Amino acid sequence: MTQTDLLKTECSKCAALCCIALAFDKGPSFAFDKNPGEPCRNLTGHKCSIHDDLTPSGFAGCVAYDCLGAGNRVVQEVFGGQSWQKDPRLLRPMMESFAGMREVHKRIDLLRAAEILPLDKVDDQRRRDFLAQLEQKRWSGAELNDFEVGLALEIDVFFHSIRKHLKPPFPVADWDSALG
Repeated sequence: MTQTDLLKTECSKCAALCCIALAFDKGPSFAFDKNPGEPCRNLTGHKCSIHDDLTPSGFAGCVAYDCLGAGNRVVQEVFGGQSWQKDPRLLRPMMESFAGMREVHKRIDLLRAAEILPLDKVDDQRRRDFLAQLEQKRWSGAELNDFEVGLALEIDVFFHSIRKHLKPPFPVADWDSALG
């Protein structure tokens, strides 16, 4: 994957990880409750049986969701095109890797967005170094599991150190909520 394609969601190269790994509650965005790890009842193979009618069927939340390419990257890069659908033993490690890759891609997105901030040379170099680390790395499941207690913390500390540069379109509250 090229760097420009890295955050592009390509559902055809995924294994419906969002449809199995994520939970949702019945309400305006979802027509029923679903627990994490439970396949969505609209899932047939790795395709959504109501994909063309998601919003009228009560699944506007699915239309709005974007994994930022984490699902296709997990399936293609971390698992070499293998799927939990053909090998059910892969379900848990794929879900764990998907969670980790979502965090990696969230930070890539924020580091790219921070390019427009008036950073000094040192901070901009740190931003570019972090971005290169995340974009150029070929991740393993174990590395993704460790990401949030290692490199993600370093990046989050960096994000907090550059908060002073936040002005619209980056309100501090939005930046903080994006960091979780």
